[in-house]
Amino acid sequence: MTTLEELRSPAEIYDTHFVPALFAQWGPVVAAEAGVQKGDRVLDVACGTGALTLAAAEIVGPSGSVVGLDANPEMLAVARRKPVQVEWLEGSAEALPLPDSSFDAVVSQFGFMFFEDKPKALAEMMRVLKPGGRMAVAVCDAVESSPGYGAFALLLDQLFGKEVGDAFRAPFSLGDAGRLYEICNEAELAGAEVVQRNGKVRFRSIDALVSTERACVWTLGGLLTDEQFERLLKESETVLRPFVIDDGTIEFDMPSLIIKARIS
Repeated sequence: MTTLEELRSPAEIYDTHFVPALFAQWGPVVAAEAGVQKGDRVLDVACGTGALTLAAAEIVGPSGSVVGLDANPEMLAVARRKPVQVEWLEGSAEALPLPDSSFDAVVSQFGFMFFEDKPKALAEMMRVLKPGGRMAVAVCDAVESSPGYGAFALLLDQLFGKEVGDAFRAPFSLGDAGRLYEICNEAELAGAEVVQRNGKVRFRSIDALVSTERACVWTLGGLLTDEQFERLLKESETVLRPFVIDDGTIEFDMPSLIIKARIS
C-alpha cells in the first residue's frame, strides 16, 4: 500500500523534514555573514524551497528585493507556495540569467557542493554583485565534525559497505577549508575568507532522522531495501542513543564552512 509520504515529491519531503531539522536556522546566519541589511537587493543561489531566501526577505523588508534561483523546478514549485514577496527564477549557478552589478548581496547555503563547475559558479556570483557587494556561500563542514552524522556514516559503512556510506557523505564533500580556498583561487576570487559557524541537527526522534535520510533522493534515496532499512533503524537506536535528549529528540552539532568575499 502506498503511503501519503511516498506520494510526495523529494522537494516536499525536503521542505517538510530537512528544512526545520537543519536548514532554517542557517538563513539568518548566512545572511548576516553577507551583511544583508534593510533595503538591499539580494540573490539566493540554489535557493531550494527558500529557507535562506525567506530569511533575506525578512531582513531587507519592503524597501528591498530578493531573487531566489534554483535549477530544480520541483524545489521552486514548493518555494512559490510560500507567502512572501520574492522573485523565483529557474536557472543554473554556472550561468546566472541576470545582469552584471545588479545585487548588493549574493548568498547560497548547502547547494555549492553539488555544483558541476564550482569556480565558474563563484565567478558568476561575483559578476552580478554591485561595487561594494558582499557574498556568503555556506557548505557542510566535514562529516567527522558532526558527531551524530559521523557515527551514522560509519554505521552505513559497517552495515552496507563504503559505497552506501559515501552516498550519505556527498553533502559533506567540501568540508575542507583548504579545498575551498583552492576553488576561490581557481575562480580568481581575491581576498576570500573561509569561516566556520556551528549549528544543530534536531529531529523529533531517531526514527524520524533515519526515515528522512532514507527518503532523501540526493543521498540514500532508493539505495536501501525495506529489510535493510529495518536493520539500519534497529542499529541506529544504539549508535545514535548518545545524542538523544530527555524527550526523545535527537540533537547534535553540525558546523558549516562559509566562503565570504566582497567586491571592491
